[in-house]
Amino acid sequence: MRRAAKMVRSYEGVAGDIAIAGRGPTRGVVWFKAPSEALADPVHFLAHVMTYGTVEDLRALEGLAGYPEFRETLEHAPPGVFDARSWAYWNLKCGRAPAPPLPVRNGVQP
Repeated sequence: MRRAAKMVRSYEGVAGDIAIAGRGPTRGVVWFKAPSEALADPVHFLAHVMTYGTVEDLRALEGLAGYPEFRETLEHAPPGVFDARSWAYWNLKCGRAPAPPLPVRNGVQP
């Protein structure tokens, strides 16, 4: 989580401008939180970008987040964010093959 936290500290400088313009990952993939709140939890933020982000969202993070941060996000992935397809894709891209099981929520189980 240290790498992701460092990335978010770097990203916070441009996040306000992106959010005010209504563009970028802080608005598109974590629409239910204010940009500052979305960036407060870097693993949760990156998990949403990795699952719901567009190519443009990933380009906005170039130079700030890369495979080390993506791997860290996979290792500490919040349950319920990744879908099976995104989970398989990012695990493969980050050299984690075969992919471990998707994280599951504890508590209420069907």
